[in-house]
Amino acid sequence: MEPARVALVGNPNSGKTALFNALTGSRQKVANYAGVTVERKEGVLTAPSGRPMRVLDLPGTYSLRARSPDEAVTRDAVLGRLAGEAAPEALICVADATNLRLVLRLVLELKQVGRPFVLALNMFDIAQRQGLRIDLERLSQELDAPIVTTVATRKRGLPELLEKVEGLVAAQKPEAESVWREPSAAEIRAAHAEAQRIFKACVKPPERPDTVTGKIDSVLLHPVAGLVILLTLLFVMFQAVFTWATPAMDGIDAGFAAVVEWTNSHLPQGLLTSFIADGLIAGVGSVLVFLPQILILFFFILMLEDSGYMARAAFLMDRIMGGAGLHGRAFIPLLSSFACAIPGIMSTRVIDNREDRLTTILVAPLMTCSARIPVYTLIIGAFIPQHTVAGFLSLQGLVMFGLYASGIVSALLVSFIIRRVFWRGAVEPFMMELPTYRWPEPRNVAMNLWTRARIFMARAGRIILPLMVLVWVLSTFPYPPEGATRPAIDYSIAGRLGQFLAPLMAPIGFNWQMTVALIPGMAAREVAVAVLGTVYAVSGEDGETGALSTLLKNQWSLASALSFLAWYVFAPQCMPTLGVVKRETNSWVWPTVMFVYMVSLAYLAAFVTYHIAVALGAG
Repeated sequence: MEPARVALVGNPNSGKTALFNALTGSRQKVANYAGVTVERKEGVLTAPSGRPMRVLDLPGTYSLRARSPDEAVTRDAVLGRLAGEAAPEALICVADATNLRLVLRLVLELKQVGRPFVLALNMFDIAQRQGLRIDLERLSQELDAPIVTTVATRKRGLPELLEKVEGLVAAQKPEAESVWREPSAAEIRAAHAEAQRIFKACVKPPERPDTVTGKIDSVLLHPVAGLVILLTLLFVMFQAVFTWATPAMDGIDAGFAAVVEWTNSHLPQGLLTSFIADGLIAGVGSVLVFLPQILILFFFILMLEDSGYMARAAFLMDRIMGGAGLHGRAFIPLLSSFACAIPGIMSTRVIDNREDRLTTILVAPLMTCSARIPVYTLIIGAFIPQHTVAGFLSLQGLVMFGLYASGIVSALLVSFIIRRVFWRGAVEPFMMELPTYRWPEPRNVAMNLWTRARIFMARAGRIILPLMVLVWVLSTFPYPPEGATRPAIDYSIAGRLGQFLAPLMAPIGFNWQMTVALIPGMAAREVAVAVLGTVYAVSGEDGETGALSTLLKNQWSLASALSFLAWYVFAPQCMPTLGVVKRETNSWVWPTVMFVYMVSLAYLAAFVTYHIAVALGAG
């Protein structure tokens, strides 16, 4: 039986993704739509009758008028105009049951499209606790559509929802071309008035208003106290990234070290053993050890999103970001960039104005992405002592927080310059619907963390492993001539390349190994750590073996280490990120601008840091 095609559509923060996860579970895949970088999430399920269904989770939107690239994808998917995507046979319009006012305008547009849909009133348990009175029968009559109440996080109402969807698919007439068109200003006002009429007729004020949200917001949205709380949360997050992950990281590190030792002791010494121990295990292991930190960072971001606090954080940061020339909606893309700049840049599609969107794209890579964490942790662990400050703060965690803060401040400064020099104009006002507070659903958090772990490990296998093989080859061949007095790696391709570029990087305190690490690091930043691990493993002699951090501490000066950290605060983005910028802007101009200005900032920051450190006696 051919699977039925169903699409989820709804406002942002309506619980649409939670419903998608509840319906499809682990049977979902994430990719991009053909020709655009908008994320495409599709899952499969089996309805109670046994019929298979393909479910598409569309980007959140308030209207089909499509003022941003995200909304344009949703509009085209609903209308059956998306390239390479068949029109859905039925729609599930997901609404926050506690906030129906906004979604009714979208529902009226879906009615005009003529495609069959069912309205899923999600988070209905919260509406009931508030005593919100919704006349479901009249609302269904007004909208001429079936209505099902759901609680996605508890999987309530899902069988009834699927039953309604099956009925719509079975009763669907032969597909006709969509009749929806761009409304005039008068039609928009009329639709708004109609939505207001339906809302007043079908929804009565709650018998027990949600005073808890109001009381919490009176503190969390306070212009002073709220900002202090937000900065404290971010500070705790960055402290946790460094301190909480230590036991797990030590365990992973010890495991890989044991595998390397076993390999060297049980396999015959030679080229194959060097390839396995120094190229594969040492290279990939030096990156996978940082998986706990990345998961901790994602855990905090997911908790902020699922609880409803993320929208409040964007509201609080609006004034600060507006002063720097950034739109308030830029906060979420920039925060997403702490995990990876690629989804951060892709999420700028929610910003309507082109100049605001470009500004956010250009500064998003300055946020400290998770790929920098291995570099930061390696250098901090090697050169910053494990002291406590004020009796409870980790000095290493404070340095990590300082690096994150440097990226944030530099992003604000660069955006300020862009908006004042390259294009001037007032930043558009920021409006966002604040969702009701809710407890994050452990299952959704766990599922998303597992997805991120798989992506990271797949990246290690797909990108880092082949690069480590290449680096090992370049660090091993050609062999030194007979009677050579220098280390064998000096005669290899990697050694010669590093020595060739060394004069360019000498003013910022880089040795040739550091220079070599930057080149494959353009494929993925965390590869730099793996390259250092491989290069030093291959070149180790006279018993000079041990943890990479110990080797670096013995061979680098503190000034060089601090310079390396400064470089990575502003380091040019990996090639996949530059490719995404090209696709988002449809031009090579902006990725070129990004690469040039970030290389310049990185070199300048490393130069200043190195020479100040040398002047202070750290050379």
